[in-house]
Parts: sequence; structure tokens; C-alpha cells
Amino acid sequence: MEKSEITKEMVAKTEFQKIANKVSVITIIGNVILSAFKLVAGIVAHSSSMISDAIHSASDVFSTFVVIIGIKLASKKPDKEHPYGHERLECVAAIILSMVLLFTGLGIGISAVKNILGGHYNDLQVPGILALVAAIVSIVSKEGMYWYTRYYAKKIDSSALMADAWHHRSDAFSSVGALVGIGGARLGFPIMDSIASLVIFVFIVKAAFDIFKDAMDKMVDRSCDEETEKQLHDCVMRNEDVMGIDLLHTRIFGNKIYVDVEIQADPSYTLKKAHDIAEMVHDDIEREFLKVKHIMVHVNPADTDNQ
Repeated sequence: MEKSEITKEMVAKTEFQKIANKVSVITIIGNVILSAFKLVAGIVAHSSSMISDAIHSASDVFSTFVVIIGIKLASKKPDKEHPYGHERLECVAAIILSMVLLFTGLGIGISAVKNILGGHYNDLQVPGILALVAAIVSIVSKEGMYWYTRYYAKKIDSSALMADAWHHRSDAFSSVGALVGIGGARLGFPIMDSIASLVIFVFIVKAAFDIFKDAMDKMVDRSCDEETEKQLHDCVMRNEDVMGIDLLHTRIFGNKIYVDVEIQADPSYTLKKAHDIAEMVHDDIEREFLKVKHIMVHVNPADTDNQ
């Protein structure tokens, strides 16, 4: 890798980590404040569902710390033992968060089933109005955190940050369940809390599965989609000296793309000319596809006799 490429990658990683840290710190502060408010509201208003929701919000603080650690490790420079970098460590962070999300959903689902089958919802104490206010504040806050984190996750293409965004949304779903349950209890239908929890359970488990699948796809070097490979093919063929493409392979490594391409060139060209063509193809791909980290271009002599 050339010095300019290394410098560009280091700058990109620094910017990546700076944005991720800013988002994480803001959401940690927001979750700490929100958890404390919901805990106080749950105790004062005698709402067990709001107390549980406060604990769920507190778990988001843990998940965000996992994101910070994962992104910090993924942004480390390549070294002798890891010449291709550490990007996959971010996928590990996303997998951990998907597991946290899954067990959160399972806990909500199991508790809901037990309450419905065991009739425990009949023992629910009628909560005060403060619990309703806390649930509404929680829904608005957590949905805001979801969209804020999701925006930056897409901007820097971070699977771990996207997983954290879905964890925020799972908390918003949990607060919706608390709102329905508290409202139902105040109207004389406490079973609504458990029914809403089952619906929330489905949403959370699906989000956990999607995050896990996306992270695993990136862990096992899945190739790019057909559209991206077609765009790469067209980019290479725009070079007038390229007479054809013998091979085009792509693989996703973490959140980056690696490209191997074998091009055809006039067999009468000198080694210097063939090398210059390969460099131009390399630079064209690097300029047009920002997610591409490494490009290997091999030049084959074209079979001009059959053309």
C-alpha cells in the first residue's frame, strides 16, 4: 500500500472514530438521565413496568460502551500480525449487541407469557399518572436517539453503531408496551400490558436477527451485490486500454471492500505501459468507490488473434 493510501486511510479512521465517539457519549448521557427519571417515576407512581423499563434503558449504557470499544479496536492500524487491519472487530461488537437485544426480547416475551398464563396481571397495582408521562417521554427520547444514531451509522457505515441504534428503538418499543400496560391498568384492563409485551418481543427478536445476519455476512467474506460488481466492471472498462476482464472478485471485510481484477491489454505493450494501465484502473476504482480498501489489478495479454 502506498504512503498516500495509508495516510488517507488513517484520516478516514480518525474521522470514523471521532463521529462514533461523539454519538456514543451523547446517547450515554441521554440514557443515564432517562433511566434515572424513569426509575424515580416508576417508584413514585407505583409502576413495576416503568421500573423494568428504566432497567432496560440502563442496559443501553452497557451496549454503547461495547460499541465504543468495538469501534476503537476496529480503527487500529494494520500491524505485523494483522496486515489487513482490524475491521472485523466491529462486527464482533455488533454480534454481542444482537445477543443483548435477543435476550432482552426473550426476557420481555417470557415474562409476558407467564403473566398471561398465570393470571398475574390481575395483581397489578394501578399506577399513577407520572408513569404515563415517563412512558411518553421515554418513547420520544428513545426514538430520537434511534434516528440520531442511525443517521451517523449510515454516514460512516458502522454495523456496531447501527446495532446500537436498534437497541435504542427496542427500548422505545418497550416504553410503548409500558404506556399501553399502564394505560390499560388505569382503565381496568391490565392484561393489555402483557399482550403489548408479546408484540414488542417479536419486533426486538427480528431486529436482533437482522443485526446478527448482517454482522455474520461481513465476517465470512461475502461478495458484493450484483449491482456493485456491475458498477465496478463498468468502471474498469471505461479505461480505453482495457480490452476485457478475465476475472472480477470482491469480498466484504468488515465494512470495507476488497477487489481482485484481471484485465486484458494489448500484448505488444511494454511492461511499463501495462503497469501504468493497472495503476490507472486501481486509481479509478479507489476514486469512485470510497468503501474499497484494497485493490489488486493483474494484467493479462489479450488474445488478439481471436478478436
